[in-house]
Amino acid sequence: MSEPYALDVLNPATEEVVATVPGATAADVDAAVARAAAAQRTWAAAAPADRARLLRRFAGVVDARIPELAALEVREAGHTIGNARWEAGNVRDLLEYSAGGVERLTGRQIPVPGGIDITLLEPLGVVGVIAPWNFPLPIAAWGAAPALAAGNAVILKPAETTPLTALRLAELALEAGLPEHLLQVLPGRGDVAGEALVRHPGVAKIVFTGSTRTGKRIMSLAAAQVKRVTLELGGKSPNIVFADADLERAAAAAPMSFLDNSGQDCCARTRILVQRSVHDRFLDLLAPAVASVTVGDPADERTDMGPLISKVQLERVRSYVPDGAQGIRGTAPGGPGFWFPPTVLTGLSADAPAACEEIFGPVAVVLPFDDEADAVRLANATEYGLAGSIWTRDVGRALRVSGAVAAGNLSVNSHSSVRYWTPFGGYKQSGLGRELGPDALTAFTETKNVFLSTEV
Repeated sequence: MSEPYALDVLNPATEEVVATVPGATAADVDAAVARAAAAQRTWAAAAPADRARLLRRFAGVVDARIPELAALEVREAGHTIGNARWEAGNVRDLLEYSAGGVERLTGRQIPVPGGIDITLLEPLGVVGVIAPWNFPLPIAAWGAAPALAAGNAVILKPAETTPLTALRLAELALEAGLPEHLLQVLPGRGDVAGEALVRHPGVAKIVFTGSTRTGKRIMSLAAAQVKRVTLELGGKSPNIVFADADLERAAAAAPMSFLDNSGQDCCARTRILVQRSVHDRFLDLLAPAVASVTVGDPADERTDMGPLISKVQLERVRSYVPDGAQGIRGTAPGGPGFWFPPTVLTGLSADAPAACEEIFGPVAVVLPFDDEADAVRLANATEYGLAGSIWTRDVGRALRVSGAVAAGNLSVNSHSSVRYWTPFGGYKQSGLGRELGPDALTAFTETKNVFLSTEV
């Protein structure tokens, strides 16, 4: 597509248009890649200490703008203000953490006969980051920060519905002193700007977070050039509650494990698996916990859950919850906005659509299990494997079940999935590769092996 077009950005809480931004065409992608390639050569040639210093300065500029970035996230994504502040702070923290890796991106010396063998870690060149609408700010940084730290240039394509924070982030990079065109943001349609970025021969790697369906499409397009990809895709994560768990604590924690960000989270614990002997007791404890969740204006400090991102997403969520469905329902505002109440469905079979498909909304199902083997079977009965939680007082059981559940990120007596210090990614159709953690920078490098003969 070469014709100009525009993207309207809606406030999900009011349905009002808050901004209109130009959409990138394939020609815009071509021009951006050429600019990025030139900027990357200069950036890679800079002293590691200078690159690290600039990234720390970038982190400082972001830190000073956290209230502004959070307010933008509330307006374009409908995130609660508390969550939005955390997300902006996560960008700052990840830039700081990545900056610390610039001067520690070391190769190895490998013992070999007849000489010395060393490995060098070299930047890939231009990296494309395609960020989602559910966590626009932090996930953009998950790809961009380590890629920049490893010496690459980054072209960031934000989701069509949430481009504002990404555009502001690029402005802050320039304010911090990063070279012009090193971090570029191209808002645009996925089938136009996104596809052009994936297809472009000058882009060495694509980092994508989004649906499994789109991830497969990106993987297929990238295969034509044997292009590297990191894919963080869907999830249908289990929350396994054993009879020996602290039931009060597990029930109190369960609602926000699937209601945070209105359930628009690949790690959401939307399958609550409860041992049959405590199933009814757990539901009795869960009902008031769900009822206590405040749904409303995301700019209000007292709000726990805001709206869904769009009308399309609202209709998708509604399709999984028929009128008269059995379970627990919270409340949500009426009037304008894409609102859906917290919902827990009970009495479903394990193969019901709501129990095995990713809904991406504030809906969970409760399923009973008999014993440890049954819990593992249910937990693994999905094409996804991103995250999960295990509630038990038995350390041995926690370790056994952690070893048996096919997921990339597990928490015991907790629902924490993401820390920038630790690797994040999924099994099965939840994706390929890992982001974050101590090895994040190496995912944006080539390993070059050099042998130096010492023989006379």
